[in-house]
Amino acid sequence: MPRFIRELMEFVGLGEADVAVIRRTAPIVLAREAAVTDALYAHFLQFPATAQFFLGEDGEPDAGRLARRKHTLGRWLRETAAVATTQEFSYYLLAVGLSHSHRAYGPGGSVPPHFVVGAMSLAQTALARLFGAELGDPQAALEASLAWNKLLHVHLAVLLLGYLPVARA
Repeated sequence: MPRFIRELMEFVGLGEADVAVIRRTAPIVLAREAAVTDALYAHFLQFPATAQFFLGEDGEPDAGRLARRKHTLGRWLRETAAVATTQEFSYYLLAVGLSHSHRAYGPGGSVPPHFVVGAMSLAQTALARLFGAELGDPQAALEASLAWNKLLHVHLAVLLLGYLPVARA
């Protein structure tokens, strides 16, 4: 997995300059971790197709389940902000993808891959807006968005391995 991630990073053009930008802007992202995760799950709850994964038996949002998912998303965000490329983190990403694609318990069953892709798009949009609002310089906001987008695309590719195994040549 670490080699797969390194190859993806090279493929999307995620270089040392991007890593430096991500690490430099990480405090901005981490300061708003709770707001980002709250907004993402509030968005999920607006749509029956995604809300179903977070409802209790009574049909209402399950506060405990939502808190656990927000905690997990927060962990991912913190590791992402650190540009973690360790073996442990790469397998953690793969496990997340597998848990979404082979979800045998809880409401809703497996999470369709288009919702994983959509969730990543929502995260990218939230970060771009955050950089635009906080950095005060359109060029710096663009550079931060581009760097984070590259890394998020690497993560998305790993998450999707749980859905679409890649045949290696």
